[in-house]
Amino acid sequence: MGSIIKVNEYKDFNNNAIMTSDGAGVVTINAAAMKSTPSFFVFRSGNQEISDATTTKVEFNSEVFDTDNAYDSSTNYRFTVPSGEAGKYHFSYSVSCHALAVSELEIAGVFFYKNGSAVNEQSLDFRSNPIRRVCVTNSIILDLSASDYIEVYGNIDDASGTPKFDGESTYTTYFQGFKLIGA
Repeated sequence: MGSIIKVNEYKDFNNNAIMTSDGAGVVTINAAAMKSTPSFFVFRSGNQEISDATTTKVEFNSEVFDTDNAYDSSTNYRFTVPSGEAGKYHFSYSVSCHALAVSELEIAGVFFYKNGSAVNEQSLDFRSNPIRRVCVTNSIILDLSASDYIEVYGNIDDASGTPKFDGESTYTTYFQGFKLIGA
């Protein structure tokens, strides 16, 4: 026979036990403790023209969902951890970086910012063989406190000097995140 696991000893996350036992063999799963919220998915609905070789906030201006109204899609373009929701979060983005002419995109860099400072970068360097367009993608897990905020910035070095972040309803440029449970 295997060993007996006491269900009521499982870790308590945010004061919500994942499972409880009545001691008589009945195990109850707490569905509220299993939700990966807050969570959001936002995208850029149209093109965002930016200055060449200048780090610029990506303005994800359309929401698909935002469970806790924690993403500001109108002015600040950032996710802010709600009160009582500190913990580990998973974030990812895909930013379509576009030069207006063939063979002019030399460098595309996209950054995660936490509380106004870069914490992670994904860069692609095409200076030896410039291209026209590339999607820069990345993901990260961050330990956050209430009121911390996460933004995405990009920088495109375009030989023509007229770069943009592509935006379409097909989610070419998007940002998403959710709180991890059990981490």
